[in-house]
Amino acid sequence: MSDIEIAQKAEMKPIIDLAKQQYDIPPEHLDPYGHYKAKLSLEYVNSLADKPDGKLILVTAISPTPAGEGKTTTTVGLGDAMNRLGKKTIMCLREPSLGPCFGIKGGAAGGGYAQVVPMEDINLHFTGDFHAIGVAHNLLSAMIDNHINHGNALNIDPRLIQWKRVVDMNDRALRKVVVGIGGTPNGYLREDGYDIVVASEVMAILCLATGRADLKGRLGRIVIGYTRGDRKPIYARELNAHGSMAALLKDAIKPNLVQTLENNVAIIHGGPFANIAHGCNTVTATKTGMKIADYCITEAGFGADLGAEKFVDIKCRMAGLKPSAVVLVATIRALKFHGGIAKDKLNTENLQALEEGFVNLERHLSNITNHFGLPCVICINHFTFDTDAEVNLLKQKCEALGATCVVSKHWAEGGAGAEDLAREVLRVVDNREPGLSFVYDENLPLTEKIEAIATKLYGASSVTFDAKVQSQLEAWSKDYGTFPVCIAKTQMSFSTDPTLKGAPSGHTVSIREVRLANGAGFIVAIAGNMMTMPGLPKVPAAERIDIDDEGKITGLF
Repeated sequence: MSDIEIAQKAEMKPIIDLAKQQYDIPPEHLDPYGHYKAKLSLEYVNSLADKPDGKLILVTAISPTPAGEGKTTTTVGLGDAMNRLGKKTIMCLREPSLGPCFGIKGGAAGGGYAQVVPMEDINLHFTGDFHAIGVAHNLLSAMIDNHINHGNALNIDPRLIQWKRVVDMNDRALRKVVVGIGGTPNGYLREDGYDIVVASEVMAILCLATGRADLKGRLGRIVIGYTRGDRKPIYARELNAHGSMAALLKDAIKPNLVQTLENNVAIIHGGPFANIAHGCNTVTATKTGMKIADYCITEAGFGADLGAEKFVDIKCRMAGLKPSAVVLVATIRALKFHGGIAKDKLNTENLQALEEGFVNLERHLSNITNHFGLPCVICINHFTFDTDAEVNLLKQKCEALGATCVVSKHWAEGGAGAEDLAREVLRVVDNREPGLSFVYDENLPLTEKIEAIATKLYGASSVTFDAKVQSQLEAWSKDYGTFPVCIAKTQMSFSTDPTLKGAPSGHTVSIREVRLANGAGFIVAIAGNMMTMPGLPKVPAAERIDIDDEGKITGLF
């Protein structure tokens, strides 16, 4: 059966009953969205402050194929397995974006028998969080143009407005637009553009905020642009926009509870892309999971060079989180992909390609252990067409590095197929105090922070900065010099060229644009040709998604 067919046959239980049974969450602290989804009140979240923290486990991956390598599937399967072993465990996941859902990558609720449900709801509009984030973002956009139209008391330079508009869909035609066409009734003519919602600073702010007051304060600190002449920053609070933006996010700030196919509670909250944003679920959800369970498993998007680095250097640094271990997800098909095999040949045994592509896994493993200072368990996410010879070769190569490697069959068997992985992860985390290392010191200049990531993790020999970028980073150094950096880069390669597979070295990383995310508290550095508004593929997933007269959805995966 397809993922959606498996999900539609799930025997779900009322989420309020599960929350009470598994974590003793009082029903009055849950706002149900139907029978199987609910939001958790911030009052309950705040009541957990004095409880001890459980162990935090991060799931990341090698550089993926276009379809992804199963981080969410592994997170769910591992969580189900640990619960099967009698360990009080919760999973903290990201919410899917509609962009990739209707594009090439598909949904993000796991797969096979390691899924969170209701799958269709989670992948489509869910509880409306992304809608609220998009509207809050675009409210600020509207208030900027409205302010200029009614006299521009703040002396905003229309040429220096930094705040774009957003929509949660892959729509390349909106990357650059002109607004105000039609004469004076429609405002002032100026260039503008759209990003996808998951690249919005509002998304990043929601994911890093620690409560309503922090959320509102961060929204007020957003820099929307600069004044004419002296180029002083203009903040959202000067437009009196932050209060109404926070009001629009009054429910979005609350974590969402759902369940796995095995009826274990999971938290899904927030969803910034890791190739253009910081790629982690909300701090609120992660900290809540650590308070109510003994083990909290979370994920970070794309490969460890992106999601895991940002999890460590941005999320953990800001929130004071200390993970106990990392699970590095690898698939044989992805390693053959990095060994030079075409996508349509990945299901055929090829030991030579597997051996050549292993360098990708090797570098990710080295980065995790040497630069993040974290123990790592390699999870071979098993596919039905993996051969015994390929599995044995991969295990031998991992063992030669002194690495722990476990074959996991959670996609086909659910939690039962991940019990060996769970035992190994438990062995590691139960015998280690939480802790980690950062890739760079926060007091380094911004350019050196970018260089540290590129040279240490990406294998680059150098970083180049456009003259305008260099000047901008120098200007920001006084007020924002201690900010972490968030590199927007292709997820397909350690380099900025998505066609360079394996573990390229000696390349140059070119930073063509930088953006200040003052409310989120980091600097975005856009590398190579990375776009913050993706486009649809030639044959998008949207062409096969459908709904019948009874309301049953098909084609979603």
